[in-house]
Amino acid sequence: MKITILRLQPHEGGVVTIRIDPSQGWRTVQERLDRTSDSRHRAMLETVVGHMKAEANLELEGLLDGQVAEPEYHLWGSGTDTGPKGGDAVRAYYTALVEAKRGILEYGIERIVVDDDTIVTEGYIRAYQPASVARDFGYDIDGEDGTYLVTYRALVIWPFNADGLLRGEDGYAGINPADAERVPRSELPAAYVAQFEESELVSL
Repeated sequence: MKITILRLQPHEGGVVTIRIDPSQGWRTVQERLDRTSDSRHRAMLETVVGHMKAEANLELEGLLDGQVAEPEYHLWGSGTDTGPKGGDAVRAYYTALVEAKRGILEYGIERIVVDDDTIVTEGYIRAYQPASVARDFGYDIDGEDGTYLVTYRALVIWPFNADGLLRGEDGYAGINPADAERVPRSELPAAYVAQFEESELVSL
């Protein structure tokens, strides 16, 4: 699914097209899977592909598939680990992600490293976020309303156990608080707007 919004900017070319492709991350991992022969590595890559697809589609159960019963997440952004620990906490984390409509994002993966125990992905994430979510991420946001296109550098470590189940995630994010641009309601992609209830649309 490729989502396109048009934005008028003071630019010699006139209209600047900004693209967010939620499938880019899993397609990049799929390409690595397609040229991987080791059976364990293939199974690990398949799990990551499935996880990324579930995130793009805001499928809660899909996000939890393929994980150990008590996963541990370590999320580092400002020197503090804010990741959920344990099955209940991880479910609550992904429930909040789905409710916050954070699934429409593009993970432009530039590097994938695979060994018998771990997959590492690295690249830039560009995402639509409501004002409150973007502010909680650390961006300089004024007010409670509006939707922002945010950009940050992300390295994700995907650790697996001996049975090929995800033990959680270790995420490292590099955020510039100024890398958030408000997107007018008229320029939001229909696929993003459609996720919200009628009562929520006024805040977009």
